[in-house]
Amino acid sequence: MAAISKSSRAVIVSLLLVSLLVFNLVEADEKVNTNPGPEQSSLLKKIDCGAACSARCRLSSRPHLCKRACGTCCQRCSCVPPGTAGNQEACPCYASLTTHGGRRKCP
Repeated sequence: MAAISKSSRAVIVSLLLVSLLVFNLVEADEKVNTNPGPEQSSLLKKIDCGAACSARCRLSSRPHLCKRACGTCCQRCSCVPPGTAGNQEACPCYASLTTHGGRRKCP
């Protein structure tokens, strides 16, 4: 068996790594570009978080802090419970987000 030079080995290893990288990128692109099923399409609806959070936080004693926290929660969940407080059951995702300290994140 003929000996393969170090530079040839490096080229072969580089080609293998590049091909694996391309394969992973193509696979990831296919996962992102697949059409969501009917059960997922309702989860992907976008709402106007600014307006929803303004309405939710209009009576807050700290409206800027409330709107910032609400906006973060709204972006993650695409949902804001109706009213200025409570009604957490209307948006379970929004209600389930917590801080590192275990307190409810969303107003």
